[in-house]
Amino acid sequence: MDDLSQFSAVEVLRDGGTLEIRALRPDDREGLLAAVGQTSALSLYRRFFGAKSHFTDTEVAYFLNVDFTNHVALVATANDNGERVIVGGARYVVTRPGQAEVAITVVDEYQGQGIGAALVRHLIGIARTSGLAELTAEILRDNAPMLKVFERCGLPLSKRVEAEAVHVLLQLG
Repeated sequence: MDDLSQFSAVEVLRDGGTLEIRALRPDDREGLLAAVGQTSALSLYRRFFGAKSHFTDTEVAYFLNVDFTNHVALVATANDNGERVIVGGARYVVTRPGQAEVAITVVDEYQGQGIGAALVRHLIGIARTSGLAELTAEILRDNAPMLKVFERCGLPLSKRVEAEAVHVLLQLG
């Protein structure tokens, strides 16, 4: 796909519902903030490695202003009472040539349905298309569900366990 800012794919969830995985857009501000508001303190802690109850305008701008070259962001949207809402997000940021760091969050109510795995699958596809060779992630040691997402993604994986986190390295080759 030439213009990653127009990326969109449909996935079928384990419960049979549909999920759209698409590029994050600048007009997703309210939806993104609503999703954060529905995400538990524990899930936000696991994502940001610290207590996080709100975001500054600068942080929100950073999350929304992606270039789809060095900073790629996807959201997962689902139907909630007839309205499409953001239920998860994933991004990667290029940290050095050929390598990017990945981060994923799924709203608690939607966890365990394969959304994190779908987001990772699409990020991997985009990363390969963009010429990246490796993806890395820092995951808190107690975040077993996220570790499983990476372990089951089908790519060669190495892990380095540190004091509080597990450093994961995925080979895209």
